Amino acid sequence: MKKLFAIAVSAAMLLSFAAGCNTTSTSTNTSSSSDKKAAATSDEPKTDRNTFTVGFDAEFPPYGYQDDNGEYVGFDLDLAAEVCKRNGWELIKKPIDWDSKDLELGSGTIDCIWNGFTINGREDAYTWTEAYVDNSQVFVVAADSGIKTKADLEGKTVAVQADSSALAALTDEEDNDENLALADTFAELIEVPDYNTAFMNLEAGAVDAIAMDIGVANYQLSSRGDKYVILDEVLSAEEYGVGFKLGNTELRDTVQKTLNEMAEDGTFMKIAEKWELQDSVKLGK
Repeated sequence: MKKLFAIAVSAAMLLSFAAGCNTTSTSTNTSSSSDKKAAATSDEPKTDRNTFTVGFDAEFPPYGYQDDNGEYVGFDLDLAAEVCKRNGWELIKKPIDWDSKDLELGSGTIDCIWNGFTINGREDAYTWTEAYVDNSQVFVVAADSGIKTKADLEGKTVAVQADSSALAALTDEEDNDENLALADTFAELIEVPDYNTAFMNLEAGAVDAIAMDIGVANYQLSSRGDKYVILDEVLSAEEYGVGFKLGNTELRDTVQKTLNEMAEDGTFMKIAEKWELQDSVKLGK
């Protein structure tokens, strides 16, 4: 907090000067406080920013998660870090409850949702970057389950993350008759808070399959040996983008321009290879 110091020259001048300064200071501070409050709640994007706050699910590897050292890491967070580096911003990683992502974005607590965030079906709800990853929804089952096709899931219990694309694929009634019919054959469709919980349930035999993103599925299977397999039949295809508050085109354009530069100079692919997602990359191809 800045403090104002005045040097008294005479008693009369001091009183006069102090009165003037107090009036000005109060007005200025009030105005500054109001401006900051308005800036935080306004729909207008920040034009002179020093920070960039990314909202992400901290249990969604390899896109964003907390590692064994307690650090938040992942493909999307690495991309965001490079975007911030090139724009002179400080990256603030903010783990969020995925069910509350819209409240976080709407309140201005976060600048964007960047964490394996599916564009499909949400096109008009956010201001999006271009799709940067091709992704699909798939089913993961135990290798010895005897489940080979989607038809084999009849009478089975399937787990899915709450508010996920896989859940939408199995429950959204718009142009989705085949998947709705498939879901109707399940004994039960169970929502779980995260995929670690889903795999715990699968290992315990509480569920027979998990519907999830293929990138996350590949990551989970790479660390779990040959106990699980991905069914060949895809539930649905989709694309990932960075989602901003609807109308925040200025910040979106800045991020998109930087991502394009990263794709052109090879940095984007280098980061994708680090996380073994090079086959899913869409941007720059």
